[in-house]
Amino acid sequence: MKGYRLSLYRHGQTKANEEGIYIGSTDFPLSDRGAVELTGKMDLYEYPRVQRVYSSPLLRCTETAEILFPDVPMFVAEDLRELNFGDFEGKHAVDLIGREDYREWLKGGSPDLRPPNGESVEELCIRSYRVLYRILMDMMENDLSHCAAITHAGVISNMLTCFGLPKISPKELHCECGEGFEIMFNAQMWQNSQAFEILGVTPYSRN
Repeated sequence: MKGYRLSLYRHGQTKANEEGIYIGSTDFPLSDRGAVELTGKMDLYEYPRVQRVYSSPLLRCTETAEILFPDVPMFVAEDLRELNFGDFEGKHAVDLIGREDYREWLKGGSPDLRPPNGESVEELCIRSYRVLYRILMDMMENDLSHCAAITHAGVISNMLTCFGLPKISPKELHCECGEGFEIMFNAQMWQNSQAFEILGVTPYSRN
């Protein structure tokens, strides 16, 4: 059974990331600093040669794809967008800590817990499954052995936690901007177990 590799990358920094405010569905572009950092990483790391890039529709992701994979066809996948933080969007944690609903959300413990007017982790898991299935089908139909997906830290962590093998502590799933994890899946494994294999971190050091 043929395996298909997918490299999952977190987008570059935005002004909101630098200021520490919540932006899930809010469409911030890369900051100047973020774009420069990504360009620098291309000199430090060996990014894989991929045949297609799937990207979140948000600017910070499509711009990252254009920097890291400038000559590769890009397809926008709506379900790769970040979690919608609802009423917490555009706010700093310091400004929210006095709110009881924010403190309850931070505690977690329930997959259907959501920010007011936002999205739950359970809903994120459902659309993560949906987009992974569509990507796998597209790769199979077009005989694409290695592709990349440019998305968000929360989406990557959710995908690996929900569907990745071996199981890894969420504390170890953090990735810096322009970096991420490489996975491999095949039709049988996905159909039977809704799972993929986590191969390791990406990109690869040039040293």
